[in-house]
Amino acid sequence: MSTLYIRLPSKAAADSAPRWLDLSCPFAVVANGGAIEREGHAPLADLSELTAKAQRTVLLLAASDVSLLRVRVPPMSAARLRAALPNLVEDQLITDPADCVVVAGGLSEGLRTIAVVQRAWLETLAGAFIGFGARHLAALPAQLCLPHQAGSVSAAITGQQADIDVTLRLSEQDGIGLPIMPEHPESAAAEVIEALRAVVPELPITLYVPQAAVRAYQEALAGAGESDDRISVFADNWTRWLAGAGAAPLDLLAGLGASAGPQLNWRPWRWTLALACAVLLINIIGLNIDWWRLKSEANSLRATMIQIYKAAYPKEPVIIDPIAQMRQKIAAAKRDSGQAAPDDFTALTAAFGEAWNNVAQARPAGKTAAPAIAALEYRERSLYVRLKPEGQAPTEPMKTALAGRNLSLVLAPAQSGAVVWQIRSAP
Repeated sequence: MSTLYIRLPSKAAADSAPRWLDLSCPFAVVANGGAIEREGHAPLADLSELTAKAQRTVLLLAASDVSLLRVRVPPMSAARLRAALPNLVEDQLITDPADCVVVAGGLSEGLRTIAVVQRAWLETLAGAFIGFGARHLAALPAQLCLPHQAGSVSAAITGQQADIDVTLRLSEQDGIGLPIMPEHPESAAAEVIEALRAVVPELPITLYVPQAAVRAYQEALAGAGESDDRISVFADNWTRWLAGAGAAPLDLLAGLGASAGPQLNWRPWRWTLALACAVLLINIIGLNIDWWRLKSEANSLRATMIQIYKAAYPKEPVIIDPIAQMRQKIAAAKRDSGQAAPDDFTALTAAFGEAWNNVAQARPAGKTAAPAIAALEYRERSLYVRLKPEGQAPTEPMKTALAGRNLSLVLAPAQSGAVVWQIRSAP
């Protein structure tokens, strides 16, 4: 997995361009170990593929678009601090705080660093890169990503066509951006040197410029007669920016809330999800077809059973359950013809009597006699046999004997320690 770093153009350069996504920007792809895998310049629109592949995308906002303020803040919780930030910086802004994203940084020397950026511009950037497929997005002030040494000032330049954006890191917690529009491209280096001297009149300045512009800036210094050698020119590289970005305390996208938080990248899963949806749809259609088929068969079978029942009993006024009603009619016909049903009292009593005699005859001699029968009761198509408490009830032998006669025996609830058998026709 890798991280994509992009140094963005200023909002002024984006506003003056026909299409800001076509502006060329420095970028670097960095592996988890910190090694730079790829770097160069490319239009923002061409970085969409790298953005989608990167595990994390870090945007370095132009210093001229981010204002860093040093404010004395009373002790308060993080939630109250977020709510109070717009009021704390309102006097130092020339625009409405509601139109800005305000993010608080660390506390140093009793003052807290607060970054302010235009909300509309930050939302535009976040929306564009989320549209590219960014999974984890962060936005850092470029001035806090420059290397800093105590007692000196770091500066770097970024050019877009005829405009030059100078990034200055004045201290560990402070930095500014200087947009410069030179009258002629040949005088750009001299105008940058002059602006740096005016902003930083005393401290030494380390200026980082593109490799191709090192000679031009060195000649501009020589031509300007810089006798005290306060300004040193070096070729810019991503190693310096990456070190600063790793220690930057402010993520400006935190001020946008959840809309700019980590985004789940669905693009690698789109074919898998499409296949899963197709399989699910096919199964749903198949289940519905099978259900309709079974329902049709059930309706056809019920219609056939009703037709058979009506043919057998044409005078029956109501048919609710043809199977149950047919069983009742058959049982009634058997009773009318003198044939006993398996669950009639007579049939149950006769079968129980035979089984009782067989169990009594098969009982070993000398064994405790079986208890006598206290009562017989017939209800709910079952025969209830209550035994007297004396003796040991031969429950298991009776179960075996009754099973041979297609009857079942279960123990029914009883009182006073008596054993009650429930005997009924086996299903």
